[in-house]
Amino acid sequence: MSGDPGDFTGRSVAITGGTKGIGRAIAEAFLAAGAEVTVCGRTAPPAPPRAGGRTAHTVRADVRDPAAAREFVESAAHRTGRLDVLVNNAGGSPDADAATVSPRFVEKVVALNLLAPFYASQAAHRHMRGQDGGGCILNIGSVSAHHPQPGTAAYSAAKAGLLMLTRALALEWGPAVRVNHLSAGPVTTPGAERGTPGAGIVPLGRLALPTDLADACLFLAGPAAGYINGADLAVHGGGEPPARYLAARPGPTA
Repeated sequence: MSGDPGDFTGRSVAITGGTKGIGRAIAEAFLAAGAEVTVCGRTAPPAPPRAGGRTAHTVRADVRDPAAAREFVESAAHRTGRLDVLVNNAGGSPDADAATVSPRFVEKVVALNLLAPFYASQAAHRHMRGQDGGGCILNIGSVSAHHPQPGTAAYSAAKAGLLMLTRALALEWGPAVRVNHLSAGPVTTPGAERGTPGAGIVPLGRLALPTDLADACLFLAGPAAGYINGADLAVHGGGEPPARYLAARPGPTA
């Protein structure tokens, strides 16, 4: 982790999809910074996130279900009597041909990447709006919201919706609740290995690490970002070129 993460002692953080990959790195970063962290996943992890001598509280929940999303946020708030940060991290989708993909597939992708953050944010807002210091919601988005790749029609549409949802909620819920978005590029996690472009096409010469997203979350949730609301922070090393660019100018993939 780079830089000073700040002090989150006494603050309560909830992270969807926080048991593995990017979400786990975000959970560990907040734990190391002193926060009380609650994470959820559809299955129980072999071990909960741990860092700085602290352990995250884990909840099994499928946040595509509105009731489950609400109950997860409630459980995080009830642990400490407040909720300071919600990170809507759960998301993703396998590649699928837009011409033949099933309606059920599309519904699941949109539910996970757009509707679930909406449900969790509504529940978080109910706690944050009246508490001292308000709160912060962070939505983990994707470069696909800006430049879709083949096989990502439903996912890209959902992520574009998440970006607009961020801006709409920032408009409606400020000043008590800040809402910001992170546009993540390719990340070196096991779930991103298939179909992920090589480091050679990223201007910074490497794929993102989960800790790169975690560091950005610490910044946006901290006091240094107190006037940042409705923003889209690019965490993509300069950008993943769109498919039309790669088709015209194929380059190194290693």
